[in-house]
Amino acid sequence: MPTAAWTGSAANVSPGLLGQLPLANASAEDFLGYLYGILSQPAFAERFASELESRQLRVPITVDARLFRRVRNVGRRLLKLHTYHRRFLDQGDPPGVPSGVARCTKGVPLDEDGYPEAFSHDAAVRTLRVGEGEFAPVPAEVYEFEVSGLKAVQSWLRYRMKRGAGRQSSPLNDIRPSRWPPAFTTELLELLWVVEGTLALYPEQARLLARVVAGPCLPATAMAPVDDALRRPPRAVHANSLL
Repeated sequence: MPTAAWTGSAANVSPGLLGQLPLANASAEDFLGYLYGILSQPAFAERFASELESRQLRVPITVDARLFRRVRNVGRRLLKLHTYHRRFLDQGDPPGVPSGVARCTKGVPLDEDGYPEAFSHDAAVRTLRVGEGEFAPVPAEVYEFEVSGLKAVQSWLRYRMKRGAGRQSSPLNDIRPSRWPPAFTTELLELLWVVEGTLALYPEQARLLARVVAGPCLPATAMAPVDDALRRPPRAVHANSLL
């Protein structure tokens, strides 16, 4: 197996695939952006539910360069958002997650007695309560947002309550902050903003997916066969490897 295929110096893309894409000189990053724009949305799971149940994943790749570019651009925006603006940055992008609409309207107490033991959400007034603190507006769809069954906001909060969450695997689990750190408030706001931005892109993603599926796509027969050596993990290990 070529060393580049497993050392991180080559993209994990089938040989010849990038040359089949409708963009001239398409890069692996272009393809990743396209895939993310197509796959990371509820509309894809709904449209291809039966195929996903049998794990027969098929990704429609449009041959329309303009449409490909639009899907890729949406995917890049999501990748930028989901990496908290650490990847796929454009020139001039400010550092950090762009502010959304959610705000901390009542601070979480910073003393030991005020460390939150529970959290709740009031959908009627779109308010997330964390102990005595409050965050708003937080719509129900943001609070209930989930990925593969994991409710992102609620899971984040459970692990940061006074008693914590998850399995106790060692005494290290008992080493926890005694007060709510101000950084937790910042991190929670950033998570809320990421979810807001994600939900805002779903309608555009669904429209683009419908256009891709309705138009001509790259046939599977256009793909070059993948060499078996590229499907297997390497057997040889470098002498200076730690494993």
